[in-house]
Amino acid sequence: MNEEQRSILLQSSSRFPPPKGTKLSYGTAGFRADASILQSTVFRIGILAALRSLKTGGAVIGLMITASHNKVSDNGIKVADPSGGMLTQDWEPFADSIANAPDPESLVKLITEFAKKENIPLDGAKAAVLLGRDTRPSGESLVEAANKGICSVVGAVAIDMGIVTTPELHWMVRARNKGLKATELHYFDQLSTSFRCLIDLIPEKSGDNHHPIGKLVVDCSNGVGGEKLQVLKEKLNAFLHLEIRNSDVGISECFRCASLDGDADRFVYFTLTSNGDNNKINLVDGDKILSLFALFIKQQLSILNQDVGVGVGVVQTAYANGASTKYLNDLGLKVVFTPTGVKYLHGKAEEYDIGIYFEANGHGTVLFSDHFLSWLDGIKNEPCSGLEKQNAAKRLLAVANLMNQAVGDALSGLLLVEAILQHMGWSLDKWNQLYHDLPSRQLKVKVADRSAVVTTNAETSVEKPPGLQEAITALTSKYPQGRCFVRPSGTEDVVRVYAEAKTQEEADELADSVAKIVQQFLGSHFIA
Repeated sequence: MNEEQRSILLQSSSRFPPPKGTKLSYGTAGFRADASILQSTVFRIGILAALRSLKTGGAVIGLMITASHNKVSDNGIKVADPSGGMLTQDWEPFADSIANAPDPESLVKLITEFAKKENIPLDGAKAAVLLGRDTRPSGESLVEAANKGICSVVGAVAIDMGIVTTPELHWMVRARNKGLKATELHYFDQLSTSFRCLIDLIPEKSGDNHHPIGKLVVDCSNGVGGEKLQVLKEKLNAFLHLEIRNSDVGISECFRCASLDGDADRFVYFTLTSNGDNNKINLVDGDKILSLFALFIKQQLSILNQDVGVGVGVVQTAYANGASTKYLNDLGLKVVFTPTGVKYLHGKAEEYDIGIYFEANGHGTVLFSDHFLSWLDGIKNEPCSGLEKQNAAKRLLAVANLMNQAVGDALSGLLLVEAILQHMGWSLDKWNQLYHDLPSRQLKVKVADRSAVVTTNAETSVEKPPGLQEAITALTSKYPQGRCFVRPSGTEDVVRVYAEAKTQEEADELADSVAKIVQQFLGSHFIA
């Protein structure tokens, strides 16, 4: 590092001192905290993003200012790698280190050492970072802090994309690095065009099975998704009847409903039913979304006579309801498990011709390999394939264009659900009847040291402490259709317990019993 670069970093970082008595860590979703203490962290991650761009030969990196579903006074920052995916795990320790460096001199020392270790050129080479933010009031000032950090690295430039959803920013990063057009307008055009293509390819059948299936009410959680969904609504008004709500209450039980999280990377569906004075929410979660997508894709592959020949991988975590896994297995699909966390699910899904992953919370997508897309293009353009096969290939290509290939995207996922329901002629209730969830229970056990629990087999089995897994297995065997696992939390000093059984009473009993066993082994003192 030359003296000019060193001087710039020292001078700029002195304007953003870290908060005293606070240690922040880069979790699954980056840094997240009260916005009032994030200026320094966001500034420093701006530096990291510029270094990441330099490390990758000047590829575009993304920084998203958001705290997703957290309260409005919170905020956070996520980093998008050149692929549009999340920051490589190899750089997470560096993110922690520079976020918590106590002073400018310590910060510059860390950057110097890291740049040397990673062979990052600090000689004025060009670097680029896209900046985005959600609608939180603190977003604008934090973007400015990130901008200062980026520009503290000589040769680096920040490009402010304004207010966007998290998936939009990831999509833009991926598109730019592929040399494609990557404005918000292009994002909306790709989604709306792909959706209309799927609707146009619905087979003509007798009756009214394939007419539009009525109004969808979407709760956007007072987040950025409401503003962006409005754009799609205007583009798709003739194809999709949407009612967008944020803070409104009083959704009627007759409506189909969906809900987005604050930064629009997760979504679920639901209906309301009244029972006297009580309303019941009938949730259609990420497991059901995954199952609907998998069923539709398998049907198209069957038309192509490729329901066995194509490598389709369905990726879940141990938190997926056991009934969903059985349903997918019964379809003849390969289901594989990863540890909890989108970065693990996404990475595994990339190994297949078609990789489908969703967490129960509604975060997920469908990935297609370049090789398989090229094959579909050949089928689509080959007249001797026959119209039915051509249309099946076109549907799968439309799904690939609709579904965000970088990250889970609530807007694109919602449009695919709506297209498939119209294709099938299904109501939300019929979709929800694909299978019935096994009753489950989740608990948290407060512990002094969560690292005392070490898991294996995608977090479904305890390796340490010795004897704990045997005790869990013995308890679980007493319950019909019982399944239970424990894992250390990634963010707090608790051990999480998940249990399933044939009845809710049995699931509750199993969870309670295993929580007590965890207490005995780890010396914990209460269940949260």
